[in-house]
Amino acid sequence: MAGYEDLLYEVKGRVAVLTLNRPDKLNAWTAAMERSVKKAMAAAVADDKVRAIVVTGAGRGFCAGADMGLLQQIKPETWEDRELAAAAREEKFDFQSGLGPDVSPHYGGRFGYLMQVKKPIIAAINGPAAGLGLVFALYADIRFAGSEAKFTTAFASRGLIAEHGISWLLPQLVGPAHALDLLMSARKVMADEAERMGLVNKTFPQENFMANVMDYASMLAETVSPRSMAVMKAQVWKAAFQSFDEALAIGDSEMQKSFASEDFKEGVAHFVEKRTANFTGR
Repeated sequence: MAGYEDLLYEVKGRVAVLTLNRPDKLNAWTAAMERSVKKAMAAAVADDKVRAIVVTGAGRGFCAGADMGLLQQIKPETWEDRELAAAAREEKFDFQSGLGPDVSPHYGGRFGYLMQVKKPIIAAINGPAAGLGLVFALYADIRFAGSEAKFTTAFASRGLIAEHGISWLLPQLVGPAHALDLLMSARKVMADEAERMGLVNKTFPQENFMANVMDYASMLAETVSPRSMAVMKAQVWKAAFQSFDEALAIGDSEMQKSFASEDFKEGVAHFVEKRTANFTGR
């Protein structure tokens, strides 16, 4: 689609599919890709037809990390002026939905806006995910892996450190011991081990990987309330910065609001009437 460089964007049913598109480079991350992903996310949010978002990679890889040419250009004295950092600042969109608690104070940096996206984001990791590519996948709400996918943090083997929030996100998913193992060793982890440690939600056979991912995304898009998903996403990402009592109070407040929503009325009606739900997100 016009307007997206190093990225393909299409809507299939009620699911937006973003495909990182540099297959000859294992979809290594570029400044153009950075801008395109943010623009495409904004388009998916603005499209009322879209209720779930899937991000995957073209060809045999998900994302091999930052393009090595860009890494070779980095100079410590011009760190904030590097091309990728500039690209992250260029595209500005308001992702706040007004549904659920505000998570924007807690998630900054290049990919923190993904926590504000009110629709579920699924990372469909079809092949290697390394360095920045793995970091990006951790900002998704749900991760699925193809059986031939492999993962590496890569940073320590490049003389780098835990970048872009991975030092916080990774222990949240797999615990400190697994996180330190993956970060310090930079070893390669295959899909089955990634699933065992909680790095991904589920692994699907490679031959029907995307079909399984799309079935799950379509289930979210067709059978549950978009409003409910938006509020619950915000609740979960906010909870990491709350006490239990604070999370409980937010839950009580949001429950009261949900009772007044059209989706609540439809949720009860379709169950009682034994018919397919027709949620509007309102």
